Amino acid sequence: MNSEMYVGLDIGTTSIKVIVAENVKGQMNVLGLGNERSDGIDRGIIVDIDKASESIRRAVDQAEEKSGIQINDVIVGIPANQLKIEPCSGMVAISDQSREISNADVKNVTVSAMIKNLPPEREIVDTLPDEFVVDGFDGIKDPRGMVGVRLEMKGRIITGPKTIIHNIRKSVIQAGLNPSSIINSPLAQGKTILDDGEQDFGTILIDMGGGQTTASIIHDHQLKFTTVDSEGGEYITKDISVVLNTSVESSEKVKRDYGFADALEASESNEFPIEVVGQSQPLKLSEKYLAEIIQARIDQIFNRIAKSLSGISALDLPGGIVLTGGVAALPGISELAADRFNSNVRVYIPNQMGLRHPSFSLPLSLVTYRANMSEIQVLVRSSLEGKIVSEDSNDVEDDSFIQNDVSDDDMQSDEVYDKNKNADSKNKKGIMSKFKSGAKNKWRGFYKDFFE
Repeated sequence: MNSEMYVGLDIGTTSIKVIVAENVKGQMNVLGLGNERSDGIDRGIIVDIDKASESIRRAVDQAEEKSGIQINDVIVGIPANQLKIEPCSGMVAISDQSREISNADVKNVTVSAMIKNLPPEREIVDTLPDEFVVDGFDGIKDPRGMVGVRLEMKGRIITGPKTIIHNIRKSVIQAGLNPSSIINSPLAQGKTILDDGEQDFGTILIDMGGGQTTASIIHDHQLKFTTVDSEGGEYITKDISVVLNTSVESSEKVKRDYGFADALEASESNEFPIEVVGQSQPLKLSEKYLAEIIQARIDQIFNRIAKSLSGISALDLPGGIVLTGGVAALPGISELAADRFNSNVRVYIPNQMGLRHPSFSLPLSLVTYRANMSEIQVLVRSSLEGKIVSEDSNDVEDDSFIQNDVSDDDMQSDEVYDKNKNADSKNKKGIMSKFKSGAKNKWRGFYKDFFE
């Protein structure tokens, strides 16, 4: 697969999504899509590697057929469950006699920064460089080609449970694929879904998947915090099934076709038929009654998320809230969230043809994030992914893959819905006009003190 072709793999609780995209002059062109029902995954966790790998294979086969491209390497998202963000730093002496900093020196200082006394059950998922320091001169983004005696790197590492990483990797490999990159899902989404102002001032991104809901904070263009609620769209479907005494399949269908997140927006007079177990004739149900069932579960999720975010004053961030994931397709979701969080809210929907639904935000974010990585980010990440850097050249060999012993998956999922009605929030507001430079510095200073 050439360097400009990328395949994103989203292993979700309710569905597996695969996107094949080509990066042409900075523009991502989607060539094919695979979307299959998940098996072997419960509440975001891979509980059966064999079934999960079969689901992955089916989705990949579908994407191959639609794109006409054989898929070997995939970029896989890893969920936020039990992820930790920690500062890291490293320092090395410049190896070349000319003292000119090369790729090998960057790789060496990255390896030095990753040396941590991690618990045996955890593994480094990603290394994010913030700055390089050459002989005491800081704030350098790319030190290659500079001359110096000492090179330092300051940044952050993201670590996760080995079980989660191993089960993801094992399932992908068993499906006949190479997980060339395993990328933190909230990081990829935050860097691609949020605009520059939202990333700068600080914004909460809430991904409402099928098996769980993840809230992430992006501030100063960095992932600062994540929290996971173990309920998602699958629980809404089960609520409908239990309350109405109907099958899960029927519940999923009425949720997609007639569901509202906000009962205030649903109609009492609009009715639809639903098959009820033990009755020969369908039951007539109003949109409003269905919405009350849906809203009750979403309220519980929002309340728990709000509690986690309130503890760190994150709800005061000027960027507000951005919703995505399959549940975010429910009409009225932005209005309900704006009321519950007392914040401006918008819903993110990809604008690519065939992907105009929030459930496709994660796989699209994975390929976009990977395609937009700078050379220095790719080089730093190569140290993590086991790619080879020649000591006497500046070449990075791109086809080596680290075989660490790691394990178990907890992937975010995106529920598949057929309607997008009212999914775009009416509350989308430009934060740049609201918060000028003075306010910006005030917020940055406050959250810098808290997060750092």
